[in-house]
Amino acid sequence: MRPDTPAENVDHTAEAARLERTAGLYPEDAEPLLLQAAAHLELSGDRPAASTLYDRLLSSVDTLDNPHLVRALKASNLWEYGHEAEARAIIEGIRAAAPRDAAPWVIVAESLESHDELEAAEAAFTEGARLLLTDVPEPPYSTHPLLFGRHRVRRMLGAPHDEWDLLADTLHSSPVSLDELHDPKRVWSLGSDNPAELEAEISRLRAELGTYREALSRPFPVAVLHWPASELAELVTAYPTLSADYPSHEEHLATIEASLRELAASGTANLGIVTGTVPSYEAFAASEGVSPGDGDLLPQYATTLAARGRAVAWPPQRGAGCWCGQSQPYDVCHGA
Repeated sequence: MRPDTPAENVDHTAEAARLERTAGLYPEDAEPLLLQAAAHLELSGDRPAASTLYDRLLSSVDTLDNPHLVRALKASNLWEYGHEAEARAIIEGIRAAAPRDAAPWVIVAESLESHDELEAAEAAFTEGARLLLTDVPEPPYSTHPLLFGRHRVRRMLGAPHDEWDLLADTLHSSPVSLDELHDPKRVWSLGSDNPAELEAEISRLRAELGTYREALSRPFPVAVLHWPASELAELVTAYPTLSADYPSHEEHLATIEASLRELAASGTANLGIVTGTVPSYEAFAASEGVSPGDGDLLPQYATTLAARGRAVAWPPQRGAGCWCGQSQPYDVCHGA
Protein backbone atom coordinates (compact mmCIF):
# COMPACT_ATOMS: atom_id res chain seq x y z
CA MET A 1 0.00 0.00 0.00
CA ARG A 2 2.76 2.42 0.93
CA PRO A 3 5.18 3.22 -1.91
CA ASP A 4 8.88 2.96 -1.15
CA THR A 5 10.49 4.53 -4.21
CA PRO A 6 13.08 7.13 -3.19
CA ALA A 7 11.95 10.74 -3.52
CA GLU A 8 14.74 11.56 -5.97
CA ASN A 9 13.31 9.08 -8.50
CA VAL A 10 9.62 10.02 -8.28
CA ASP A 11 7.71 13.28 -8.06
CA HIS A 12 5.73 12.21 -5.01
CA THR A 13 3.77 15.47 -4.84
CA ALA A 14 2.57 15.06 -8.43
CA GLU A 15 1.74 11.41 -7.84
CA ALA A 16 -0.28 12.32 -4.74
CA ALA A 17 -2.22 14.91 -6.75
CA ARG A 18 -2.92 12.33 -9.47
CA LEU A 19 -4.23 9.84 -6.91
CA GLU A 20 -6.46 12.51 -5.35
CA ARG A 21 -7.94 13.27 -8.77
CA THR A 22 -8.51 9.57 -9.39
CA ALA A 23 -10.24 9.26 -6.01
CA GLY A 24 -12.61 12.01 -7.10
CA LEU A 25 -13.48 10.04 -10.24
CA TYR A 26 -13.92 6.72 -8.40
CA PRO A 27 -15.35 7.50 -4.96
CA GLU A 28 -15.92 3.80 -4.25
CA ASP A 29 -12.12 3.39 -4.27
CA ALA A 30 -11.33 6.62 -2.44
CA GLU A 31 -9.99 4.93 0.69
CA PRO A 32 -7.06 2.97 -0.86
CA LEU A 33 -6.33 5.77 -3.34
CA LEU A 34 -6.15 8.49 -0.68
CA LEU A 35 -4.05 6.30 1.58
CA GLN A 36 -1.56 5.90 -1.25
CA ALA A 37 -1.68 9.65 -1.87
CA ALA A 38 -0.97 10.33 1.80
CA ALA A 39 2.00 7.94 1.69
CA HIS A 40 3.41 9.85 -1.29
CA LEU A 41 3.00 13.12 0.61
CA GLU A 42 4.85 11.65 3.59
CA LEU A 43 7.69 10.60 1.28
CA SER A 44 7.80 14.07 -0.25
CA GLY A 45 8.22 15.55 3.24
CA ASP A 46 4.82 17.26 3.31
CA ARG A 47 3.55 15.52 6.43
CA PRO A 48 0.92 18.16 7.31
CA ALA A 49 -0.71 17.61 3.90
CA ALA A 50 -0.69 13.86 4.55
CA SER A 51 -2.45 14.44 7.88
CA THR A 52 -5.05 16.50 6.02
CA LEU A 53 -5.80 13.51 3.80
CA TYR A 54 -6.09 11.19 6.80
CA ASP A 55 -8.50 13.68 8.39
CA ARG A 56 -10.47 13.81 5.15
CA LEU A 57 -10.92 10.05 5.25
CA LEU A 58 -11.79 10.02 8.95
CA SER A 59 -14.45 12.69 8.43
CA SER A 60 -16.57 9.93 6.87
CA VAL A 61 -15.47 7.13 9.21
CA ASP A 62 -18.74 5.18 8.82
CA THR A 63 -17.94 4.47 5.17
CA LEU A 64 -14.33 3.36 5.72
CA ASP A 65 -13.37 -0.28 5.35
CA ASN A 66 -10.58 0.04 7.93
CA PRO A 67 -10.82 3.20 10.04
CA HIS A 68 -8.34 1.83 12.59
CA LEU A 69 -5.67 1.55 9.89
CA VAL A 70 -6.26 5.17 8.84
CA ARG A 71 -5.97 6.32 12.47
CA ALA A 72 -2.77 4.31 12.94
CA LEU A 73 -1.20 5.83 9.83
CA LYS A 74 -2.25 9.29 10.97
CA ALA A 75 -0.68 8.74 14.40
CA SER A 76 2.56 7.49 12.88
CA ASN A 77 2.70 10.52 10.59
CA LEU A 78 1.90 13.02 13.35
CA TRP A 79 4.66 11.70 15.58
CA GLU A 80 7.20 12.15 12.77
CA TYR A 81 6.67 15.92 12.66
CA GLY A 82 6.45 16.76 16.32
CA HIS A 83 2.88 15.99 17.39
CA GLU A 84 3.85 13.29 19.87
CA ALA A 85 1.08 13.88 22.41
CA GLU A 86 -1.68 13.64 19.80
CA ALA A 87 -0.04 10.57 18.24
CA ARG A 88 0.15 8.82 21.61
CA ALA A 89 -3.52 9.59 22.30
CA ILE A 90 -4.55 8.07 18.96
CA ILE A 91 -2.37 5.01 19.56
CA GLU A 92 -3.93 4.43 22.96
CA GLY A 93 -7.38 4.75 21.40
CA ILE A 94 -6.54 2.14 18.78
CA ARG A 95 -5.21 -0.27 21.38
CA ALA A 96 -8.34 0.20 23.49
CA ALA A 97 -10.54 -0.45 20.44
CA ALA A 98 -8.71 -3.78 19.84
CA PRO A 99 -9.16 -3.93 16.03
CA ARG A 100 -9.55 -7.37 14.48
CA ASP A 101 -7.05 -6.60 11.74
CA ALA A 102 -3.28 -6.99 11.97
CA ALA A 103 -2.31 -3.88 9.98
CA PRO A 104 -3.22 -1.23 12.62
CA TRP A 105 -1.38 -3.20 15.30
CA VAL A 106 1.74 -3.40 13.12
CA ILE A 107 1.69 0.33 12.28
CA VAL A 108 1.19 1.29 15.94
CA ALA A 109 3.91 -1.04 17.21
CA GLU A 110 6.41 -0.02 14.53
CA SER A 111 5.76 3.64 15.30
CA LEU A 112 6.57 3.01 18.95
CA GLU A 113 9.63 0.97 17.94
CA SER A 114 10.96 3.71 15.64
CA HIS A 115 10.92 6.12 18.60
CA ASP A 116 12.82 3.69 20.84
CA GLU A 117 9.74 2.76 22.87
CA LEU A 118 10.74 -0.90 22.69
CA GLU A 119 8.79 -2.14 25.73
CA ALA A 120 5.62 -0.40 24.52
CA ALA A 121 6.19 -1.73 21.00
CA GLU A 122 6.58 -5.28 22.30
CA ALA A 123 3.39 -4.86 24.33
CA ALA A 124 1.47 -3.65 21.25
CA PHE A 125 2.76 -6.49 19.08
CA THR A 126 1.84 -8.97 21.84
CA GLU A 127 -1.66 -7.50 22.30
CA GLY A 128 -2.32 -7.85 18.59
CA ALA A 129 -0.95 -11.39 18.48
CA ARG A 130 -2.97 -12.45 21.53
CA LEU A 131 -6.16 -11.00 20.05
CA LEU A 132 -5.76 -12.38 16.54
CA LEU A 133 -3.82 -15.62 16.97
CA THR A 134 -5.06 -17.27 20.16
CA ASP A 135 -6.49 -20.70 19.26
CA VAL A 136 -5.89 -20.07 15.54
CA PRO A 137 -4.54 -23.24 13.88
CA GLU A 138 -2.74 -21.41 11.05
CA PRO A 139 -1.82 -17.70 11.23
CA PRO A 140 -3.31 -15.80 8.26
CA TYR A 141 -0.81 -14.23 5.87
CA SER A 142 -1.81 -10.75 7.06
CA THR A 143 -0.64 -11.56 10.60
CA HIS A 144 2.91 -12.60 9.61
CA PRO A 145 4.31 -9.03 9.94
CA LEU A 146 2.83 -8.94 13.45
CA LEU A 147 4.80 -12.02 14.46
CA PHE A 148 7.99 -10.95 12.67
CA GLY A 149 7.89 -7.47 14.21
CA ARG A 150 7.29 -8.90 17.66
CA HIS A 151 10.26 -11.24 17.19
CA ARG A 152 12.47 -8.31 16.12
CA VAL A 153 11.59 -6.13 19.10
CA ARG A 154 11.94 -8.98 21.60
CA ARG A 155 15.35 -9.78 20.12
CA MET A 156 16.43 -6.17 20.71
CA LEU A 157 15.12 -6.37 24.27
CA GLY A 158 17.04 -9.59 24.87
CA ALA A 159 13.86 -11.48 25.74
CA PRO A 160 13.94 -15.29 25.58
CA HIS A 161 12.02 -17.03 22.81
CA ASP A 162 8.41 -17.93 23.53
CA GLU A 163 5.91 -19.94 21.49
CA TRP A 164 5.06 -17.04 19.18
CA ASP A 165 8.74 -16.37 18.50
CA LEU A 166 9.11 -20.03 17.54
CA LEU A 167 6.04 -19.72 15.31
CA ALA A 168 7.59 -16.67 13.62
CA ASP A 169 10.75 -18.71 12.99
CA THR A 170 8.62 -21.44 11.40
CA LEU A 171 6.74 -19.01 9.13
CA HIS A 172 9.89 -17.22 8.03
CA SER A 173 10.92 -18.60 4.62
CA SER A 174 14.27 -16.85 4.10
CA PRO A 175 17.48 -18.95 4.19
CA VAL A 176 18.79 -16.61 6.89
CA SER A 177 17.07 -17.15 10.25
CA LEU A 178 15.08 -14.45 12.01
CA ASP A 179 17.48 -14.61 14.95
CA GLU A 180 20.32 -13.66 12.65
CA LEU A 181 18.35 -10.99 10.78
CA HIS A 182 17.15 -9.43 14.04
CA ASP A 183 20.50 -9.60 15.82
CA PRO A 184 20.96 -6.20 17.56
CA LYS A 185 24.72 -6.44 16.99
CA ARG A 186 24.38 -6.46 13.20
CA VAL A 187 25.04 -2.74 12.96
CA TRP A 188 28.61 -3.28 14.16
CA SER A 189 29.41 -5.63 11.30
CA LEU A 190 28.91 -2.81 8.80
CA GLY A 191 31.99 -1.09 10.18
CA SER A 192 34.05 -4.23 10.50
CA ASP A 193 37.39 -4.75 8.75
CA ASN A 194 36.84 -8.50 8.79
CA PRO A 195 35.92 -9.71 5.25
CA ALA A 196 34.03 -12.70 6.67
CA GLU A 197 31.80 -10.47 8.80
CA LEU A 198 31.13 -8.15 5.87
CA GLU A 199 30.31 -11.09 3.59
CA ALA A 200 27.92 -12.48 6.20
CA GLU A 201 26.18 -9.10 6.46
CA ILE A 202 25.84 -8.88 2.68
CA SER A 203 24.18 -12.32 2.73
CA ARG A 204 21.78 -11.16 5.42
CA LEU A 205 20.91 -8.02 3.47
CA ARG A 206 20.28 -10.08 0.34
CA ALA A 207 17.98 -12.38 2.30
CA GLU A 208 16.02 -9.41 3.66
CA LEU A 209 15.75 -7.95 0.16
CA GLY A 210 14.52 -11.28 -1.18
CA THR A 211 11.83 -11.50 1.49
CA TYR A 212 10.78 -7.92 0.79
CA ARG A 213 10.58 -8.53 -2.95
CA GLU A 214 8.53 -11.67 -2.36
CA ALA A 215 6.02 -9.65 -0.34
CA LEU A 216 5.87 -6.97 -3.04
CA SER A 217 5.43 -9.53 -5.79
CA ARG A 218 1.89 -10.06 -4.58
CA PRO A 219 0.72 -6.63 -3.42
CA PHE A 220 -2.90 -7.79 -3.34
CA PRO A 221 -4.48 -11.13 -2.38
CA VAL A 222 -5.28 -14.01 -4.67
CA ALA A 223 -9.01 -13.34 -4.59
CA VAL A 224 -12.14 -15.39 -5.29
CA LEU A 225 -15.24 -13.61 -6.57
CA HIS A 226 -18.33 -13.55 -4.36
CA TRP A 227 -21.83 -12.46 -5.46
CA PRO A 228 -24.50 -11.63 -2.87
CA ALA A 229 -27.79 -13.43 -3.52
CA SER A 230 -29.57 -10.42 -5.01
CA GLU A 231 -26.65 -9.51 -7.27
CA LEU A 232 -26.24 -13.08 -8.48
CA ALA A 233 -29.95 -13.33 -9.32
CA GLU A 234 -29.73 -10.10 -11.32
CA LEU A 235 -26.55 -11.29 -13.03
CA VAL A 236 -27.85 -14.63 -14.29
CA THR A 237 -31.17 -13.08 -15.30
CA ALA A 238 -29.41 -10.48 -17.42
CA TYR A 239 -26.78 -12.92 -18.74
CA PRO A 240 -28.22 -16.47 -18.83
CA THR A 241 -24.97 -17.89 -20.24
CA LEU A 242 -23.46 -17.44 -16.77
CA SER A 243 -25.93 -19.91 -15.26
CA ALA A 244 -23.42 -22.66 -16.03
CA ASP A 245 -20.93 -20.93 -13.72
CA TYR A 246 -23.54 -20.28 -11.03
CA PRO A 247 -26.17 -23.06 -10.80
CA SER A 248 -27.41 -21.70 -7.45
CA HIS A 249 -26.37 -19.23 -4.80
CA GLU A 250 -25.84 -21.95 -2.20
CA GLU A 251 -23.53 -23.85 -4.56
CA HIS A 252 -21.73 -20.59 -5.36
CA LEU A 253 -20.97 -20.01 -1.66
CA ALA A 254 -19.85 -23.60 -1.15
CA THR A 255 -17.56 -23.37 -4.19
CA ILE A 256 -15.91 -20.21 -2.82
CA GLU A 257 -15.04 -21.84 0.50
CA ALA A 258 -13.87 -25.05 -1.19
CA SER A 259 -11.69 -23.14 -3.67
CA LEU A 260 -10.04 -21.10 -0.94
CA ARG A 261 -9.37 -24.17 1.20
CA GLU A 262 -7.85 -25.92 -1.82
CA LEU A 263 -5.60 -22.93 -2.53
CA ALA A 264 -4.53 -22.77 1.12
CA ALA A 265 -3.79 -26.51 1.15
CA SER A 266 -1.59 -26.09 -1.93
CA GLY A 267 0.53 -23.53 -0.06
CA THR A 268 -0.90 -20.37 -1.60
CA ALA A 269 -0.74 -17.53 0.91
CA ASN A 270 -2.45 -14.14 1.03
CA LEU A 271 -5.93 -15.25 0.01
CA GLY A 272 -9.01 -13.05 -0.13
CA ILE A 273 -12.58 -12.57 -1.30
CA VAL A 274 -13.93 -9.74 -3.45
CA THR A 275 -17.63 -8.95 -3.69
CA GLY A 276 -19.02 -8.11 -7.10
CA THR A 277 -21.94 -5.95 -8.20
CA VAL A 278 -23.67 -6.10 -11.57
CA PRO A 279 -23.13 -2.39 -12.46
CA SER A 280 -19.45 -2.64 -11.58
CA TYR A 281 -19.07 -5.85 -13.59
CA GLU A 282 -20.83 -4.36 -16.61
CA ALA A 283 -18.59 -1.29 -16.48
CA PHE A 284 -15.53 -3.54 -16.31
CA ALA A 285 -16.77 -5.59 -19.28
CA ALA A 286 -17.31 -2.41 -21.28
CA SER A 287 -13.80 -1.21 -20.48
CA GLU A 288 -12.43 -4.54 -21.72
CA GLY A 289 -14.62 -4.56 -24.83
CA VAL A 290 -16.05 -7.96 -23.88
CA SER A 291 -19.62 -9.11 -23.36
CA PRO A 292 -20.57 -9.48 -19.66
CA GLY A 293 -21.98 -12.88 -20.57
CA ASP A 294 -18.48 -14.21 -21.23
CA GLY A 295 -17.56 -16.35 -18.21
CA ASP A 296 -13.84 -16.01 -18.97
CA LEU A 297 -14.13 -12.39 -17.86
CA LEU A 298 -15.05 -13.28 -14.26
CA PRO A 299 -11.50 -14.12 -13.00
CA GLN A 300 -10.16 -10.91 -14.55
CA TYR A 301 -12.89 -8.94 -12.80
CA ALA A 302 -11.99 -10.55 -9.48
CA THR A 303 -8.29 -9.73 -9.95
CA THR A 304 -9.11 -6.14 -10.85
CA LEU A 305 -11.23 -5.70 -7.72
CA ALA A 306 -8.41 -7.15 -5.61
CA ALA A 307 -5.89 -4.81 -7.24
CA ARG A 308 -8.17 -1.88 -6.37
CA GLY A 309 -8.03 -2.83 -2.69
CA ARG A 310 -11.49 -4.37 -2.50
CA ALA A 311 -10.40 -7.79 -1.19
CA VAL A 312 -11.25 -9.01 2.30
CA ALA A 313 -8.68 -11.40 3.78
CA TRP A 314 -9.59 -15.07 4.06
CA PRO A 315 -9.99 -16.76 6.45
CA PRO A 316 -11.60 -14.06 8.61
CA GLN A 317 -9.98 -13.29 11.94
CA ARG A 318 -11.11 -15.24 14.98
CA GLY A 319 -14.61 -14.17 16.07
CA ALA A 320 -15.25 -12.15 12.90
CA GLY A 321 -18.44 -12.49 10.90
CA CYS A 322 -18.59 -14.87 7.97
CA TRP A 323 -17.54 -13.56 4.56
CA CYS A 324 -20.88 -14.65 3.08
CA GLY A 325 -22.69 -11.79 4.83
CA GLN A 326 -24.65 -13.85 7.34
CA SER A 327 -24.81 -12.58 10.91
CA GLN A 328 -23.06 -15.70 12.25
CA PRO A 329 -19.33 -15.83 12.99
CA TYR A 330 -17.24 -17.49 10.30
CA ASP A 331 -16.25 -20.46 12.49
CA VAL A 332 -19.88 -21.51 12.94
CA CYS A 333 -20.90 -20.69 9.36
CA HIS A 334 -18.72 -21.53 6.33
CA GLY A 335 -15.69 -22.06 8.56
CA ALA A 336 -17.37 -24.83 10.54
